[in-house]
Amino acid sequence: MTTQELYAEYVSMMQKAADLNGAAALLSWDQETYMPSKGAGFRARQLATLAGQAHEILTSPRLSDVMEALHERKDLQPDEMANVARSYEDYQKHKKLPGAFVESLSMLTSECFTAWMEARKENDYGIFAPSLTRMIAMKREQTKLLGYEAHPYDALLDEYEPGATTAMLDNVFDGIRTDLPPILERIRNAQQVDDAVFLKHYPKEQQWEFSVAILKAMGYDMEAGRQDYSEHPFTISFSPDDVRVTTRVDEDNYASLLWSTIHEGGHALYEQGLLPKNYGLPLGAAASLGIHESQSRLWENCIGRSSTFWQQFFPRLKNTFPQQLAHAGWQDIWKACNKVIPSLIRTEADELTYHFHVLIRYELEKQLIEGSLDASDLKEAWNSAYEHYLGIRPANDRTGILQDIHWSHGSFGYFPTYTLGSFYAAQFYAGAQKAMPELEHEIAAGNFTNLLQWLRNHIHIHGRRYYSDELCEVVTGEKLNVNYFLNYVKQKYARIYDVTF
Repeated sequence: MTTQELYAEYVSMMQKAADLNGAAALLSWDQETYMPSKGAGFRARQLATLAGQAHEILTSPRLSDVMEALHERKDLQPDEMANVARSYEDYQKHKKLPGAFVESLSMLTSECFTAWMEARKENDYGIFAPSLTRMIAMKREQTKLLGYEAHPYDALLDEYEPGATTAMLDNVFDGIRTDLPPILERIRNAQQVDDAVFLKHYPKEQQWEFSVAILKAMGYDMEAGRQDYSEHPFTISFSPDDVRVTTRVDEDNYASLLWSTIHEGGHALYEQGLLPKNYGLPLGAAASLGIHESQSRLWENCIGRSSTFWQQFFPRLKNTFPQQLAHAGWQDIWKACNKVIPSLIRTEADELTYHFHVLIRYELEKQLIEGSLDASDLKEAWNSAYEHYLGIRPANDRTGILQDIHWSHGSFGYFPTYTLGSFYAAQFYAGAQKAMPELEHEIAAGNFTNLLQWLRNHIHIHGRRYYSDELCEVVTGEKLNVNYFLNYVKQKYARIYDVTF
């Protein structure tokens, strides 16, 4: 066979697997938005079947033979070589997981999600604990199947942040323990920001309309996506031409929907920016979850919580809610959305204390996977960690251990990417500011076109060509440097709280 015939066969198999995974993703989206409760049992079976079929393709001897043959060819184009190289890495991982294991994990994931939903409804971790216990056992088994050198958690972390290790993350979180407390202490001793402007009655319909307006302003293509409600906000992609977001509404706290929409919108812009010609191939997928999170955090924090953003959007918001905002100015809402105070809910935390929420989950996950902590003791460990790091203790399970969907999906190793994403976001945004001196003026005018294009040209277009640290160096000229994040927050919060750091 010619090189191009081999490559075409490789592409065909990869895209068939992508079709199956896309169908499964659509069923998952329906499961979390519109599926009737009685559909859970058969939905679990349907998802398991699709997962098994996709796994068969991705671990088939024929795909291995094709990729082996392509590795030996010298006439592949650079993009073709990059796709084959990344796919071959994935193949080596996929083939370590037996098809029966993949189907069982898919079945258990559906069961776990249903149990988590019921537990949240009843505010009772005990309902979720048995399913979670089985999930942890399967994830421990997965680490043995995948293999690892230093810590079993590394095997799971690699699924979301290739190349990252617990040793690297321990250094990152040690820095959080060292660098953030002095900043928080200065803020704690300053006059606290008033966020009462958010804590009024904001009707659901008007909240929704304004959130869609923000998505459109960001550049989200509504003809290639849609927004819906879900218990836990998320972004899901079936292709660059169908990327959907969800959000949730609290009529007595406008901030809940606002940040969910902007955050998920950032994720969606990344997915819509991937090249359609690479559908189903590594160059048509995100570099990592840390890089994915960098896009949502850049839009949510660097843009959405900036003074320049609110100079433009506050008049629009006031037109939508004239009664609620009758006595407020843009400075009031800008400061309110940057209020720093320990809280229980990770997704609603400020961008400083947020990293302690992630640190807590990181520490607990490591213990669960290494076997030093069991699900039966997890609730108390969670509550004690919150008291230790944030000085608050959950009053109930819904605002405590049941707040996140991730463990019900078996997504152990996911949480650290949130902190990595925030740090990458600050560094990327600094790069964008350097490249576009007029960026702040454009944002103040509500014009995000050049920023989005810069992100598309420097990050989205590459797909998985680079690992996270490599991409960061390509984009900014250096590997991840936490000082960009520290400088960014010091400059912003010095203005908000009238303090010096």
